[in-house]
Amino acid sequence: MSKIFAFTGNDDFCLMGSLYSNPKEASLFLSLGNHVDVYFPSRKRSRDSAPFVFAEERSQKKKKASIDVLPDECLFEILRRMSAEERSVSACVSKRWLTLLSNIRKEELCKEDTSEKKGGDQEFESDGYLSRSLEGKKATDVRLAAITVGTASRGGLGELFIRGSNSGCGVTDLGLKSIAHGCPSLRVLSLWNVASVGDEGVIEIANGCHLLEKLDLCRCPAISDQALFALAKNCPKLTELTIESCSNIGNAGLQAVGRSCPNLKSISIKSCPLVGDQGIVSLVSSTSCVLSKVKLQALNISDVSLAVIGHYGSTITDLTFTSLPNVGERGFWAMGNGQGLQKLKSLTITSCQGVTDMGLEAAGKGCPNLKQFSLRKCVSVSDNGLVSFSKAAGSLESLQLEECHRITQYGFFGALLNCGAKLKAVSLVYCLGIKDLNVGLSKPSQSESLLSLCVRNCPGFGDASLAVLGKLCPELQHVEFSGLERITDAGLYSLLESCEAGLTKVNLSGCVNLTDKIVSAMTESHGWTLEMLNLEGCKQITDASLVAVADNCPLLSELDISRCAITDFGIATLAGANHLNLQILSVSGCSSVSDRSLPALGKMGQTLVGLNLQHCKAISSSTVDHLIEELWRCDILS
Repeated sequence: MSKIFAFTGNDDFCLMGSLYSNPKEASLFLSLGNHVDVYFPSRKRSRDSAPFVFAEERSQKKKKASIDVLPDECLFEILRRMSAEERSVSACVSKRWLTLLSNIRKEELCKEDTSEKKGGDQEFESDGYLSRSLEGKKATDVRLAAITVGTASRGGLGELFIRGSNSGCGVTDLGLKSIAHGCPSLRVLSLWNVASVGDEGVIEIANGCHLLEKLDLCRCPAISDQALFALAKNCPKLTELTIESCSNIGNAGLQAVGRSCPNLKSISIKSCPLVGDQGIVSLVSSTSCVLSKVKLQALNISDVSLAVIGHYGSTITDLTFTSLPNVGERGFWAMGNGQGLQKLKSLTITSCQGVTDMGLEAAGKGCPNLKQFSLRKCVSVSDNGLVSFSKAAGSLESLQLEECHRITQYGFFGALLNCGAKLKAVSLVYCLGIKDLNVGLSKPSQSESLLSLCVRNCPGFGDASLAVLGKLCPELQHVEFSGLERITDAGLYSLLESCEAGLTKVNLSGCVNLTDKIVSAMTESHGWTLEMLNLEGCKQITDASLVAVADNCPLLSELDISRCAITDFGIATLAGANHLNLQILSVSGCSSVSDRSLPALGKMGQTLVGLNLQHCKAISSSTVDHLIEELWRCDILS
């Protein structure tokens, strides 16, 4: 800046030798708060040794001395000739200067300054690796202007996230305009709940940020197809597009993106009432389509869209359908029989009443490389559909079923037997049709590939089902039986006897009928492999279980005994085990654990990185404070 203002003689910009005569004048300065991107060096406070001047004379001199008497055009010419650091300093002078600086395009900067370091600053600016996030009241146009000026000399802005909106002075098109002018390196833009931003702002981004790769628009009602037209025309590198609850975006905008964005790999569209079959069909059927991820939720699309996806989705690997009320059995059947989803690896279907046994079987046959399948809240699927699907999907590795109430034990066990040799993980959550039945498997086949099994909050699941699982799945290593009040020691013991590989992770939270006997049996037979044990809410578990754990589980790193009948003696037992190296311990809600456990907890703190003491009424705040000070490497919840 010294190069500009170091003039002598009658041509000086500043007649009194100072840029501004009263540094405290509120109209000349901008208060940006903390964490702004503009840079300003510290200055010593100058002494005022000038003689007494009447207010009128001072006012006249101030008018003559202020550079702000220059019109915007002159200031613009001055500011664009500054170096990047000088522009950052100048942004602190006033809001007017900041606004002018933030609207200087890169090509408008003085050529002499932009070419000073051909291999240095210019390339550094174009990297665009800086990320900025504005939320709530901090999301304003002024802060966006500060970001524009401040990031130019520090690597260039690459990611911008705006969450929420300040109703008084939130982000508008003007703020995005400054980003578009000063941040050509922008690659990621996310706008959430910014109702004051419309087409003009996004069009400016499209015109100025040709490197844009990811765009996320959520709850932006003022943005329409016009913005997508500009993006499609000017941002050929766009790879990810997410549109959610944008009421003015429809088929025309998506058609433009489908025609002009050959690198588009991921689309996610949710709750956009104007989006229908035409928009989805155009995106998927484009000749240059390289889509790999498609997520459609709460849209007014029909069977036509799924049929097109099944025929043209040759590059799709991940597919998610949620709440599609107008898609029926024919749509899923046509998708499976389209023979285009040969590369599909992950399929998730949630709250789609149109998916039936026939459609599910067709999907299994039409996706030969499917590895992960999740079916949630689809009440029309029964045992027959699940078994038929499992027979067809020979490459399946992970199966998740949630709130599918027509599926019973027959379908569940049938899927385990028919999924092939690659199935590794099965999850069954809140399926009310699961009830203990005599399935008559005297010499059943075994699913030797299954390593992980989760059964959560299925009230009909009990000991008889555990006995069958033990025969079907001898290689289990991770088991979760959470919220199953019907299982007892006897049922779990039959499973433990059949597990040949050795259990490593066991979650039994909420199984209120289990006792110390089964914990002792489990630690004796699987203690040398056990790494994680969760007994939260097992009210009959006492210190005896902790004695068994301390004696038999040298590899245990995570233990949750929240809301169990544990006392200070059990904690002392854990601390006294020389070979036990716990990293995470939770005793939340253990009312009998008191301040007396302080020495034991302090001793275990040598290895602990996480400790949960919430709702332990017998532990005082002073004990917690002492532990926080002593165990400074451990995250303590209290």
